[in-house]
Amino acid sequence: MEIRTAASPKDFKHYTTERLREEFLVQGLFVPGKTKLVYSHIDRIITGGVMPLAPIKLTAGEELRAKYFCDRRELGVINIGGKGLITVDGKDYTLEPKDGMYIGMGSKEIIFVSLDQANPAKFYLNSAPAHFTYPTVLIKREGKSKEDTIIIQDVNKVELGTLEESNHRVINKYILPGQVESCQLEMGMTELKPGSVWNTMPCHTHDRRMEVYLYFNMPENAVVMHYIGEPTETRHLVMRNEEAIISPSWSIHSGSGSQAYTFIWGMVGENQDFNDMDHVKMTDLR
Repeated sequence: MEIRTAASPKDFKHYTTERLREEFLVQGLFVPGKTKLVYSHIDRIITGGVMPLAPIKLTAGEELRAKYFCDRRELGVINIGGKGLITVDGKDYTLEPKDGMYIGMGSKEIIFVSLDQANPAKFYLNSAPAHFTYPTVLIKREGKSKEDTIIIQDVNKVELGTLEESNHRVINKYILPGQVESCQLEMGMTELKPGSVWNTMPCHTHDRRMEVYLYFNMPENAVVMHYIGEPTETRHLVMRNEEAIISPSWSIHSGSGSQAYTFIWGMVGENQDFNDMDHVKMTDLR
């Protein structure tokens, strides 16, 4: 597990492009047959990817000082690859592309499987420290699951923006209060409509929770210019398909792409109010 420390906004002002990428950018999340995990000291989120060819068991590793990964943690998963299966303590959950899961604290054995090795699943992970055990939930993006022995919740979809503003998008809410309960983790997916390229602009910060974005559904030659930093001290990073970025609570988190794309957002912190944002006026950005 790779460890990243927290970053001060005062130090951030002096970072080079290389240092920005070293501190905040997460690359190589999906390696065939492998698990990649990045532990950030910013609200102690873990961001990761699992791309199984044979079954892969999620373990705590020495870094967590725990008996098993969810010993003191909760876990959110969204599958951005082919059809897959997750086994949690002997119970199987089938995930179609863009289906998700919430896995509660105390779950001991978590196994990831691809159901078609020619088109492997790509399980994207966000994990946060937990203090209470909420039920494990399979989250279906489209339609109802035929499985009746597990808890199932459909994705909550909200359409926002306009093509004229280049931000026509659908927000798919997977894990948040009133939808799928958690201790602090929130997670969802935003899909931009063709012709729209902007996300989270006008921008905002939220001082009591951080955020991680994973950009995907991008061709090889496409890029997203992701904007990071205090509203009056912004920088940018060039991001490509299936790369993630860690955003501290004091930072904006916006992007503009060379074409439409999809991104997964995950938030961790003490406040779960989705609408608790400190909005930034466009005239105040620097």
